[in-house]
Amino acid sequence: MKKLLFPLFAFLLIACSSDDNGGSIENPNPNPPTATLEEVQVQNFMWGAMNLWYFWQADVDDLADDRFSNNQEYTEFLAATENPRDFYYQICNRHSVIFGEENSIDRFSFLGDDYRELVNNLSGVSKSNGLEFGVQLFSDDDNLLFGYVQYIVPNSDASTKDIKRGDIFTRVDGQQLTLGNYRNLLFGSNNSYTLGMADINGTEIDDNDKEVTLTKIENQVEDPILVAKTLDVNGTKVAYLMYNRFLRSFDEQLNNAFGQFVADGATELVLDMRYNPGGSVNTSRLLASMIYGANTDDLYIRQRYNNKIQPQLSEEFLEDYFASGIGDNNSGAAINTLNLSKIYVIATHGSASASELVMNSLAPYIDIIHIGETTRGKNEFSITLVDDPGNAFAYSRNREDEINPENSWALQPLVGRNENADGFFDYTAGLAPTIFLEEDLANLGELGDENEPLLARAIQEITGAASKQSFSVQMPAKTLTSSRIETPLRDNMYLDKPIRLNK
Repeated sequence: MKKLLFPLFAFLLIACSSDDNGGSIENPNPNPPTATLEEVQVQNFMWGAMNLWYFWQADVDDLADDRFSNNQEYTEFLAATENPRDFYYQICNRHSVIFGEENSIDRFSFLGDDYRELVNNLSGVSKSNGLEFGVQLFSDDDNLLFGYVQYIVPNSDASTKDIKRGDIFTRVDGQQLTLGNYRNLLFGSNNSYTLGMADINGTEIDDNDKEVTLTKIENQVEDPILVAKTLDVNGTKVAYLMYNRFLRSFDEQLNNAFGQFVADGATELVLDMRYNPGGSVNTSRLLASMIYGANTDDLYIRQRYNNKIQPQLSEEFLEDYFASGIGDNNSGAAINTLNLSKIYVIATHGSASASELVMNSLAPYIDIIHIGETTRGKNEFSITLVDDPGNAFAYSRNREDEINPENSWALQPLVGRNENADGFFDYTAGLAPTIFLEEDLANLGELGDENEPLLARAIQEITGAASKQSFSVQMPAKTLTSSRIETPLRDNMYLDKPIRLNK
């Protein structure tokens, strides 16, 4: 039996949304012009890749194996939707719109017109000014928006400017932020923009005269470890890790941080993933091992694909176990582990995919005290698909010369789910907190400081001693979207290991 070997890059990403991608999807022209496959090669690639990999392929009539009676009918179907982006969303198992106005099975499949950009983002490289922020509606207006700074990426343009966590802005280049313009102003093709700042006065936000100009830098790399420190709380050593993305290229630094926690004698851990949208599945496995232990006989996750793909994958590939080393097949440096039976996780609606995977996959083994809000609910993953049929459409860095040079589109369809050792995977509504506590725009605090409200609440739970501070929230952060969500990679979860399909 022949086997096809190629690297699998899988992502769990944000919604397959018509609003995200230039308007509504029109029905195909009932009288399409005559076309050849060469003229619709992008749609041909999309249909073939989705027919093979899409998790809900069996439920989508237009992706059925017997959908077309002959080649001409198939070609005319492809030609009926001229725009490739619209065609892709037509064959997704949803046509939902943004902000939850319509429920859908598939909330997160998406695509891009340049696979190279996706690959760069996978390694944490992007064009960025280093400002990470949330965008929120004014409570008394259903159109006007403001932004608030969540944190500043070190060694970025923003880190050199007079702007910090907790700052508020309402205007960009002199224009008030609205639902209609914020994407173009904040996430458009402009390399720089000027923010108009504002003050919080009681429960009101008032514009001021301060302006801050920020410039996006090519190939900006973010270290996902924003804060790693050990706190001494009345004699109890509490490790605190503010971790903002799962990036394989920083696995060694992550392991070193836990080595320092061990050296410090930490017996408790607060894992802060409030802004973490996800990333590498393997890095999530390593992080979980650093928390729970190098228990290589214990199952971390099991993957589920559609009925076409599942039978072609070995049990060895479908199951991942806790790790003893940070390299492939546990071959690298030994895992530094705290061997904990309980952890305290700060997670919010900004926590997604690989962040949720760590929580769900540790749940069968240790107690998790979740402080914050219900998480995003991204339990499926997707793979990067490109026009390389010889590799079953899966992207491989070693096969870029085999990708159709006339078609640079990349698809990110949902292709499977991860389940934990108990078989649980159904958290599409998110993981609910043990202790509900929202961030307070009037008191965001300093990340890693014992008085920062969410960390202070975790410390109270650890020590059992009542905190002197109030946890009442004056201006709750109700984030509509964020700078993390609006990146090309968005919410993601990718598998970075070889895959073998029986063929």
